Amino acid sequence: MSLRTRSMLLALLLSQICLVGTLLMAQEQQPAPKWELFGGYSWSDPNATLHAIPSFSGPGVTAGSPLSAPLKDQRKGFGTALTYNMNRWFGLTADFSAHFGGDRGNLFTAAHTDDADMYTIGFGPKVTIRGEHVSPFIELLGGWNRLTPDGFDKDSRFGFLAGGGVDIDFTKHWSWRAIQGDYIHSDHRFGPGTLVDHTRVRGARLQTGVVYKLGGGPPPAAPAASCSASPTEVMTGEPVKVTATPSNFPKNRTLAYSWSSTGGKISGNEATATVDTTGLAGGSYTATAKITDNKKSNAECSANFISCSANPSTVKSGEASTITCDCKSPDGRQVSLSNWTASSGKISGTGNTATLDTAGAAAGPINVSATCSDDRGLTAQGSASVTVENPPPAPTASKVCEFEFNNKAKPARVDNAAKGCLDGAADSLLNSPNSKAVLVGEQGEKEKPKAPKLAAQRAVNAKAYLTSGENQKAVDPSRIEPRTGSATEQKVEVWVIPEGATFDQPGTSAVDESKVKGQSRTAAPAKKARKKAAPAT
Repeated sequence: MSLRTRSMLLALLLSQICLVGTLLMAQEQQPAPKWELFGGYSWSDPNATLHAIPSFSGPGVTAGSPLSAPLKDQRKGFGTALTYNMNRWFGLTADFSAHFGGDRGNLFTAAHTDDADMYTIGFGPKVTIRGEHVSPFIELLGGWNRLTPDGFDKDSRFGFLAGGGVDIDFTKHWSWRAIQGDYIHSDHRFGPGTLVDHTRVRGARLQTGVVYKLGGGPPPAAPAASCSASPTEVMTGEPVKVTATPSNFPKNRTLAYSWSSTGGKISGNEATATVDTTGLAGGSYTATAKITDNKKSNAECSANFISCSANPSTVKSGEASTITCDCKSPDGRQVSLSNWTASSGKISGTGNTATLDTAGAAAGPINVSATCSDDRGLTAQGSASVTVENPPPAPTASKVCEFEFNNKAKPARVDNAAKGCLDGAADSLLNSPNSKAVLVGEQGEKEKPKAPKLAAQRAVNAKAYLTSGENQKAVDPSRIEPRTGSATEQKVEVWVIPEGATFDQPGTSAVDESKVKGQSRTAAPAKKARKKAAPAT
């Protein structure tokens, strides 16, 4: 093999090592073994010309005369090396190799070639870039080099080796050193310095074999991921944010996220996604993320969330609402729902359903929650919200009309002018069967001495009209209460009291209807005039 060919081969080998090392810088970190023992085949080409003074004669050789002869490559050999790794990329190596000539003919033939044995021992640093399956390395070794040409004494000198190689891992303990190439440098002298030039070894060494690895830490943890949901309990229609957190993935790798959910509509392809729970029935659901890189690493994680429903979700104070949380285990474990609590009102129930009693609860939202547990002790919280509306304003009594009594001859008679007021009140009472009426009668100061009960009579007479059915609108007498007032006007006030309201006008008092009877509006028929007796004739 020519020098040009050998140089190109070595340059190509080193460039390949650098390229592989660059590509593997992003590979996941493997634990470094503490010791590495190599053994295998070794080939060498000293790439040297032997300069010597032979002590024998032969064809083309004269004893005592200087000669020069190129050394052939050494195809028989072996090598071994022991490396102690101080960390995952730096180690110290002790190297030994032996190469033997081929005995391929007589010494110093006409072509002036020679066979020689060469031994190397080197010590020095080794740098390894550890990949997932392939680990390139470089080394620089200095030490001892012995060259023994056939027919001459051996010569031992300082020498060094520089090169590198690639190990391919099969198992944790065994690797194949696919190739190792080293440059060999050493100078030897076979004769007096004034007569014989140096035999300069500027050669190459190629090796292949197996590597046994011992010690080191445990293998890296497998890629994993954890998922979380926030919040873990929602009302139907509220969004849930789910987040995946990867761990133990190799650095500098691009991660891809794929999301799925057992309920709702999930969107997003990054570490965070959103679940739309619109239209989702109350229950327990699971969002799952699958994480992969651009190699073969992958991991999955899941997060649970619970959707609870309230029916109805809006109530008036005192009304009840039914809360349902459908608690299920995504992996089919036995589950139970317990610890129902409410921020207001009273909650009661068992299993997945409870009833919220809002009696006495203030207006506003009431949060109801429960705990879902499986047989492993894992728990999740579920909650629902019920809104208590402000109660409607309390009904109040209202004065619908009033009418006056201006007939001095009949000061308590309900005349036709009062009918419009009373007929309207009758319509209101008949349209609201649970409402009542209060008639407040009043009288002037000048009327009191002559008729102290005139105010009461006016109120009772107004009631009589409403209950008489004169206008085809008879009202139940029990729904009408006559009262007297303290004002000094000649009138009756008509009040309508809706259901739930009370009449609390000050200065009035009830009329004793056993002592004051109603008077009919209809006048008594006129008496017939007596006929005068005929005069006597």
